[in-house]
Amino acid sequence: MMGTVLALADLTVTWYLMPLAAIISLVYSASRYELPERILKRAARLFATIIGAMAAVFAVLWFFSVGL
Repeated sequence: MMGTVLALADLTVTWYLMPLAAIISLVYSASRYELPERILKRAARLFATIIGAMAAVFAVLWFFSVGL
């Protein structure tokens, strides 16, 4: 029972990654550009880059931990 609760607790923490990446993307883009269209376009691109990088790191770590 306790193992299930801990596994669910770890799962819910990963849901914070998406809004955090979105907020970081928006703030970073807003600090560099002035036009709203350009801010949103660059924020979307940066968001995709952040999520892609995190997915790539996760895949590499998963690949190396399969046999453990």
